[in-house]
Amino acid sequence: MTASVTLSMISSMATRALLADLVARFERDTGHRVDSVAVGGVDAAKRVRAGEVFDVVALASNAIDGLIADGHLAAPRVDLVHSGVAVAVREGAPQPDLSSEAAVRAAVAAARTIGYSTGPSGVQLAKLFERWGLAESLQSRIVTPPPGVPVGSLVASGEVELGFQQLSELMSLPGITVLGALPAEIQIVTTFSAAVSARSAQPEAAQALLAFLASPDTAADKRRHGMDPA
Repeated sequence: MTASVTLSMISSMATRALLADLVARFERDTGHRVDSVAVGGVDAAKRVRAGEVFDVVALASNAIDGLIADGHLAAPRVDLVHSGVAVAVREGAPQPDLSSEAAVRAAVAAARTIGYSTGPSGVQLAKLFERWGLAESLQSRIVTPPPGVPVGSLVASGEVELGFQQLSELMSLPGITVLGALPAEIQIVTTFSAAVSARSAQPEAAQALLAFLASPDTAADKRRHGMDPA
């Protein structure tokens, strides 16, 4: 693999900042170029299923597994990071207690509006609220941003009082205060993985990118972006 190539990659928003940093390192080290785009995870999977070819796809592991099963991506997948959910309020707003499951339930029940994404964490939060018996009372108070729009931006604008999203998506947004991660007993952890397209024209270079993204050398970057190496 001597000649430099241009690779294409699509990912979900949760890993956008991390992958931008890692791609810059990969490009410096190899001379390859990576054209990457980050969109909502649901939209990313739809684009791949519709036939759009990206050399590398990085999404939640269950989405990657589905795309492999349907022949769009080549097995095996490579797990990159484990990402937990954090909670945020508007900067300067009261900060509710989130130290236990009971405290989070009370904060959710009292909030004027609740925001979470359409991604895997949002699906799990909806199940949690249902288990708590709050689904019906929250129905009119749930604000779900369009795919690719961070929950934190709605928190910053005041549209959402209590926002839930991957820590990696909340930690760098202005105008909000990140209260911390969900307590361990209700924490929602998403594994983000990557795989090479079954139709990639440069699978060797794509596999080299995957190997770099999963390498121990990237652990510090992953932690700096609020995620744990897989």
